[in-house]
Amino acid sequence: MDKSLEALKGHIAKIRTGRAQPSLLDAIQVEYYGAATPLRQLANVVAEDARTLAVTVFDRSLISAVEKAILTSDLGLNPSSAGTTIRVPLPPLTEERRRDLIKIVKSEGEQGKVAIRNVRRDANDKIKALLKDKEISENEQHKAEEDIQKITDQFIKKLMKF
Repeated sequence: MDKSLEALKGHIAKIRTGRAQPSLLDAIQVEYYGAATPLRQLANVVAEDARTLAVTVFDRSLISAVEKAILTSDLGLNPSSAGTTIRVPLPPLTEERRRDLIKIVKSEGEQGKVAIRNVRRDANDKIKALLKDKEISENEQHKAEEDIQKITDQFIKKLMKF
């Protein structure tokens, strides 16, 4: 269940809000000597202001490759290079895009709930198998199922706080 919450945090962190966050570019892979390399290993990404990210590439020869990787990512960003720094302005969020983001966050939350419920189902199945093999009594089964339900409820409450 912890893994489900961590996965949800990761998915939500990738969603672009109105502020420039360096983590926005974490998923970008750059072609570097024939291998896809995370942008974080090839450049320093900082928020220059609320609407602009500054990417300082460590190796000047990679500037065009980094710029191309940012441009071809599914984030819809238009980078511009100036020397060893690539500036990435973030377009303002429109009302339509905000609605889309709300839908995406709700969908991610629902997927997180489903993942938690799947863990609960698997645990309950294991308990039923133990009962079937006569390794536990029916009272122990009911107690374990109640405990699992309490834990599930706690995790869903944590999920709803996001």
